Amino acid sequence: MKNWIGISLGDVTGVGPEVALKAIAAEAASDHTKYLLIGDGNILARLNKKLSLNLPLKKFTSYADAGKFFVVNPFAETLPDNLSAGAPEAARVSVACLHDGGQRCLRGELDALVTVPVNKSSIIRAGYKFIGQTEFLSELANAKRTAMMLLGTDERGRWLRVALATVHIALKTVPEKLTAEKITLAIELAAQSCRDLDLSRAKIAVAGLNPHAGEGGEFGDEEITTISPTVELMKERGFDVVGPLSGDTVFHYALKGDFDAVVAMYHDQGLAPLKAVAFDSGVNWTLGLPFIRTSPDHGTAYDIAGKGIANPGSMIAAIRLAKQLAKNRS
Repeated sequence: MKNWIGISLGDVTGVGPEVALKAIAAEAASDHTKYLLIGDGNILARLNKKLSLNLPLKKFTSYADAGKFFVVNPFAETLPDNLSAGAPEAARVSVACLHDGGQRCLRGELDALVTVPVNKSSIIRAGYKFIGQTEFLSELANAKRTAMMLLGTDERGRWLRVALATVHIALKTVPEKLTAEKITLAIELAAQSCRDLDLSRAKIAVAGLNPHAGEGGEFGDEEITTISPTVELMKERGFDVVGPLSGDTVFHYALKGDFDAVVAMYHDQGLAPLKAVAFDSGVNWTLGLPFIRTSPDHGTAYDIAGKGIANPGSMIAAIRLAKQLAKNRS
């Protein structure tokens, strides 16, 4: 390991910089990791003082620098004070920071990149074609086979890990866009994630698309035409996979430990149960990138930004997962 974790600060008018500073303060004594905060140093300095964290933030000059907490601003301009929520200036900086962090990972300078929340709408209004951070980094890395996994624990320490076959698309388009190739990829990457986590097995459950997994074709035939044949082919390839299982029960059994990961067919099918059991500890992990990327599983939370009350739990979990994966990979 290089012991360097990059953190792109996202939309600075949201809670991202706050949870980032709180999280690295909480993790500071746990190991020798160095943190490169990618964003506006003046905003961080003011926030560091306001939160009474007193972190010794230093301007980054070299990876040989002595210290633990460093700041680099890839954007030429310094942001003004008191930006409105979702301001275009903040959106442009968030994209620059994300790009810089991704490039540093591709050059092998960082062990992992942890990305804090951005606002997709404000980025689009600022003139960018933007679907999400997962898609942005996949394109930057020229990674054609990526998937989103969300994972976290409930209050009893039980894990739920969910990989998504489709992500940011309208619900009405899911049946036509749900292909055998996408389901295959999600199964492959979910199984690989279990190995990356050093789990003792990689037992994958595949959810159905329709209620009760289609009831034998009564509520739709995607299970018959697409999902079941794909699962059977993956079994023949040696994957420990079952399905399609009814979406209203599969997550219960996964939480009990019957499965190590679930492949969900669409965004909310996977994220609703994950956030129900791990709202403050959920992590977004991009599978299939050539570098490690994690993120807290929440948004910019403009309504509480600047109040000092944002919960850093998900950010702490994202940093810990990034460090665990980097250690396992090394």
